[in-house]
Amino acid sequence: MPNPVRGTLALIRALFVLAREGVISSLPADGLAPGPMLAWRFAGFLAKPSSDDRAGSANLSRALNRLGPSYVKLGQFLATRPDIVGTRIANQLTGLQDRVPPFARDKGIEEIELTLGRRIEDLYVELGEVVGAASIAQVHRATVATPEGIRDVAVKVVRPGVRVAFRRELDTFAFMARQLERFVPATRRLRPVAVVETLAQSTRIEMDLRLEAAALSEMGENIAEDKGFRVPSVDWERTGRDVLTMEWVDGIKMNNVPALAAAGHDLPALGVAVVQSFLRHSMRDGFFHADMHPGNLFVAPDGTIVAVDLGIVGRLSADSRRFLAEILYGFIRRDYRRVAEVHFEAGYVPRGQDVLSFAQALRAIGEPIHGQPAETISMGHLLTLLFEVTELFDMRTRPELVLLQKTMVVVEGVARSLDPKFNMWVAAEPVVSAYILGELGPAAKLRDARAGIEALLRLAHRLPDAAVGLEILSKELPELIENGIRLNDDTLVELVKETKLGIISAHIAQWLTALALIVIAGALLAGY
Repeated sequence: MPNPVRGTLALIRALFVLAREGVISSLPADGLAPGPMLAWRFAGFLAKPSSDDRAGSANLSRALNRLGPSYVKLGQFLATRPDIVGTRIANQLTGLQDRVPPFARDKGIEEIELTLGRRIEDLYVELGEVVGAASIAQVHRATVATPEGIRDVAVKVVRPGVRVAFRRELDTFAFMARQLERFVPATRRLRPVAVVETLAQSTRIEMDLRLEAAALSEMGENIAEDKGFRVPSVDWERTGRDVLTMEWVDGIKMNNVPALAAAGHDLPALGVAVVQSFLRHSMRDGFFHADMHPGNLFVAPDGTIVAVDLGIVGRLSADSRRFLAEILYGFIRRDYRRVAEVHFEAGYVPRGQDVLSFAQALRAIGEPIHGQPAETISMGHLLTLLFEVTELFDMRTRPELVLLQKTMVVVEGVARSLDPKFNMWVAAEPVVSAYILGELGPAAKLRDARAGIEALLRLAHRLPDAAVGLEILSKELPELIENGIRLNDDTLVELVKETKLGIISAHIAQWLTALALIVIAGALLAGY
């Protein structure tokens, strides 16, 4: 639980910095009650003279950078959540970069030796200078000795003291979220506390580099047969909580589009590959890279996309993956009735709402997309419209989909930076269609039928025990009604002895049930 005093002081500091940088005074004041209007005017009085409405984007980024690294993380997180902060503020946060000065190389060596329990000379032939630094960790280029010779590696080291700083600031976010839910009822639908908890959990995972190493290993196994996309291999001998050693990646970052073009790479094909890889990982594997901004994506000389920095990953249950695929497929096929039904089946929209009315609202979102030029179709815009419409139907934010929504928008942005005419729907259709066929087609129905038969057989196997229990209950029921529960061990033993005939009968029933199931299975298989 966050400390209320510390949370209040931190909230006051955050509000002061936002006011001082002109962020609050740049917000619209139309329709404010007298109290909030007075606060808005006072914020304008505190603002620096250079701050004005036109500089709102720069002001907000500058304020978050002043407040600390976790505020920058929060800003990046909210940049793709226009449902929470609104489209204008989300756009202001889009360019926010997590860049901080590197810490000293000696500090990095101390962290490595403390984590791995070995001298730096025993671990690496050479530990180079920093090649990239962020709020949580920084990366060094290094070399290691292997039986095959000297090999280049990347060494990621957690920033000293970062856990304490983030814990303190995340407590502040939790305090703010609780106050929002308590005093601003309209925000409860968006579940700010749950959103902050999701951010906090992902940040805690990001700070344990063993988990990032495990994510790299798991994704590597999932995509071993995929072409055109891979992740670096992990050096487990030199990996611990605060240190991750992995394969060095030679390639061009995807945010360097001119260099990619100069190297002769097919930019539109790369855009399609990024999106299809993300969708394939999400739907097929239920496990995806949740921080796929272009700085984390390299293009190898052979055109393979190599993803790094798996500190943040997302997972989807089998049901969530099916619902996601059906929603996307419904929009692609313009089957808005089915999209609406899926929302209700998934529990995204309360049962009291009308399916047909919701389908009508979805049509208002989907129809303008079809027939437009490809460069005007935006997944981010679609999500914004979807959130606006679903609010009318009392749809609550789903925390388990936060990372998916965030990454989907980021990935689309990467593809569009490579190809301004990129069409998200055309790129998504093959992957979504293949998933739909695999999960809802004849083979999937046969698999589901087989699973159902196996479940029934397991149930039939328990029939003898159920028969004994029912026999005991029938003998004891009159006494239970009259005197209450008075069972003891001796009573149970006697009842079991008296039910041998019932057990034999139950075995006969079991075989009859199994025979019936075999007949049903045969009928199902014959249908395919």
